[in-house]
Amino acid sequence: MSTPYPFTAVVGQTDLRLALLLNAVSPAVGGVLVRGEKGTAKSTAVRALSALLPQVDVVSGCRFSCAPATPDPACPDGPHEPGPGGVRPARMVELPVGASEDRLVGALDIERALAEGVKAFEPGLLADAHRGILYVDEVNLLHDHLIDLLLDAAAMGASYVEREGVSVRHAARFLLVGTMNPEEGELRPQLLDRFGLTVEVAASREPAQRVEVVRRRLAYEDDPAGFATRWAGDEHEVRARVVAARALLPKVSLGDTALLQIAATCAGFEVDGMRADIVMARTATALAAWAGRTDVRKEDVRQAALLALPHRRRRNPFDAPGLDEDMLDRILDEFPDEDPEPEPEPEPEGPDDSGPEGDGPDGGPGGTPPQGDGSQDPGAPAETPETPETPETGEAPAEAPEAPQPSAQEAAGPEQAAVRAAEPFRTKMLSVPGLGEGASGRRSRARTAHGRTTGAQRPHGHLTKLHLAATIQAAAPHQKARGRAGRGLVIRKDDLRQATREGREGNLVLFVVDASGSMAARQRMSAVKGAVLSLLLDAYQRRDKVGLITFRGATAELALPPTSSVDAAAARLEQLPTGGRTPLAAGLLKAHEVLRIERLRDPSRRPLLVVVTDGRATSAGNVGGRTDSSPRELAGHSARLLQAGGVASVVVDCESGPVRLGLAGVLAQDLGGPAVTLDGLRADSLAGLVKNVRTAVASTASPHSSSNCNRRVA
Repeated sequence: MSTPYPFTAVVGQTDLRLALLLNAVSPAVGGVLVRGEKGTAKSTAVRALSALLPQVDVVSGCRFSCAPATPDPACPDGPHEPGPGGVRPARMVELPVGASEDRLVGALDIERALAEGVKAFEPGLLADAHRGILYVDEVNLLHDHLIDLLLDAAAMGASYVEREGVSVRHAARFLLVGTMNPEEGELRPQLLDRFGLTVEVAASREPAQRVEVVRRRLAYEDDPAGFATRWAGDEHEVRARVVAARALLPKVSLGDTALLQIAATCAGFEVDGMRADIVMARTATALAAWAGRTDVRKEDVRQAALLALPHRRRRNPFDAPGLDEDMLDRILDEFPDEDPEPEPEPEPEGPDDSGPEGDGPDGGPGGTPPQGDGSQDPGAPAETPETPETPETGEAPAEAPEAPQPSAQEAAGPEQAAVRAAEPFRTKMLSVPGLGEGASGRRSRARTAHGRTTGAQRPHGHLTKLHLAATIQAAAPHQKARGRAGRGLVIRKDDLRQATREGREGNLVLFVVDASGSMAARQRMSAVKGAVLSLLLDAYQRRDKVGLITFRGATAELALPPTSSVDAAAARLEQLPTGGRTPLAAGLLKAHEVLRIERLRDPSRRPLLVVVTDGRATSAGNVGGRTDSSPRELAGHSARLLQAGGVASVVVDCESGPVRLGLAGVLAQDLGGPAVTLDGLRADSLAGLVKNVRTAVASTASPHSSSNCNRRVA
């Protein structure tokens, strides 16, 4: 087994280390969600935490980690006889993003259960994580059905495995820790609220701190064991401090003043429900115990708010997490602390205030908890400003890197400043026709592991979803030949039938947005951006991947490659400038190329093309040097190329004014999809659009062959 990187050797990231240590002191806090860019020691810090946790008393031989003093009466390995038991280190179990349901909750041997009446159960990761840490790297990419299982286990403290009336239950109480890069998509609100604390991390911009990060990492890679030995003393001190804080925790008093501060803070920031109040109370108590005190003070409540509230106050996926600290201070100042009785406060210096080298820039997790200011610590992630260096904030500099380069627009007019999007609205669902087999989502019909049962088939590999009626029907004609004597059926492996189910899948929604001068001349770009923003919000709710192509001047640009981060798409849209001529053909050909590449990367995810334009084509653009056709003819040829590939398309017609040319309708015909106006895109005006999408694309495929339809659309 490789030597893990020491927790105390992590440079900077004060809030991240503090949040993890508070959960080590009080697991009731509810876990940590770590958000941040790649390469910021998120996974390193989480994996190093398990070495600081106290050892766990377990019943010897129990696969479900029952405590000897209070064994689970329903444990599948029980009942357990009273005894001293054994001791083992606390576990940190990693849940892979692509894990199966059986790997997470455990597998029940259906064949033996039906034929022999035996509950043969193989525990899953939830059983391994009981009384330990369950770590999910890239938690925002976890499949929905696994998220549902995690939510159930976190809410009930137990895992249930049920297959056709045969059930197994075991305790599953764990500390949930997740890491994610927001650029790759956001979490479902239900799972987001299950994390007690959240931390934003970012790489330090201080050269000295970055140098120390590189120095320590290289030293660790050269000699992991030797590096860990040099930090063993600091690790021991932090481990002892965690044990001491756990022992002090029951003695910490949460006074009425602190409770009022917590309640006023949650009410002032309008967080939903009461979980935030409870998590803040537990966090403030853990902060006091970590600082060696028995009373909760205003600084504890303030720090608890900075850790527990940012992810609970988001109103839509485009709101950046965070708190207004000035508002937080005003709320807390309304409830000043009572004068505490003077008492000696042991404030030991952090065990890693100076590392083994003696002069490292790392302040370490020791000492008093940080107060959330962060101005003294350039590596503090919670205070990373929304600067123009961060494209997700939408506060881009004047020369945004996503904007098309003027040098590529020989025939373009002057660039016009980006306009803000209009208020988003609710749209009706657009779906891809046919029956797909893509990733779980909420848009188009698909064969999925979860959903309504539509039939049965012979299992391919391990049986997961038994179709009981079909199994009995397959076995019934052979009972006499098999010598059936008793009441039970004689079931053989060939009789087993797998249930086929139909649910919903997520699609790739590729937006092709006209940013030419004709769109801006009539001040329509604000309404166009509002419509695209509304569709992006719908894509977020339906668990789609999204991509964004813009065209103006003489070129088309892939402003955002297909991604699960709807936030990133919204930020690119906000920065989108306008002006120049209209290379419609270039935009459509760019879409064809992007979809071709994505089909190779993810062949099961079906695309939906949304073209937002007025239908004009005034520039041939860069389409391979063809000069024998007009821009309009080239656009029609490009559109028919997409239709021939079976791409489901919708054209959002942005033309306005008393005189309309109807060019967007012609483009929709070439694409083989419907056209809808900006006003008709709203949910209350879009009654027939879904039907039109299905009819237009399905008319080019056999209505009796779902496989043929999938081939044409996907």
